[in-house]
Amino acid sequence: MDRWEPYMQATWARVPEAAEKIVFDRVHIMGHLGKAVDTIRKQEHRALMASGNETLKGSKYLWLYSQANVPAQRREECAALKRQELKVGRAWAIKETLRCLWHYVYPASGWKFWKRWYCWAMHSRLEPIRKAAETIRRHITNMVTYSQHPVTTAMSEGLNSQIQKIKSMACGFRNTENFKTAIYFHCGGLDLYPC
Repeated sequence: MDRWEPYMQATWARVPEAAEKIVFDRVHIMGHLGKAVDTIRKQEHRALMASGNETLKGSKYLWLYSQANVPAQRREECAALKRQELKVGRAWAIKETLRCLWHYVYPASGWKFWKRWYCWAMHSRLEPIRKAAETIRRHITNMVTYSQHPVTTAMSEGLNSQIQKIKSMACGFRNTENFKTAIYFHCGGLDLYPC
C-alpha cells in the first residue's frame, strides 16, 4: 500500500496482525529517492552553470531512470556522466542500490542490507538523500515484509490509470452507469470478435 496514514489506520483497525502484513509499495519509496536525486541535480546544475559548465544540461531524465530503463540511445551519455565526479552521480548510485532490497528472500538478509545502505546514505553528505533515507527509515519494517509477502500495487495503479484515461477522454460522465459500462468495455478484456 501507499504510506498514507488513513490507509494504515484502516488496515490496523480491520486486519488481524496487520503490522506484519503491510507491505509499502516500492514505487512510492523509490519516488522519494527520485525527488532527492532531482533536487541534488538542480542544485549542482545551478552551481555548474554559474561557472559556465553545461555538463548537466538536458540530463534531468537520465537521473530519474533506473539502470535497466535508460534508453539505448542515451546509455553512452549516461555512462559518461556517471564517470564524472558529480554529486548527482553519487545520489543516483545510492538510489539505485536501494532497489536491491526487494530482491532479498529472507528478512534477516534484507535488514542487514538496509543497515549498510542507510549508513551509506546518512554519511553521503547529500542533505536531500539524508532526508529521504530518514523518511524511509521510519517505514523500513513494512518494506522488509516484502520478502514474506512479495506484492505490489502495480496492477491496481495501472487499472486506475486506465480508468482515469477513459474518464478524461470522455470529458467526464453524467451517468455513473455509462461510466461503469465504459470501464467494463475498455478494461474488461472482452473479445470483440466472438467466434
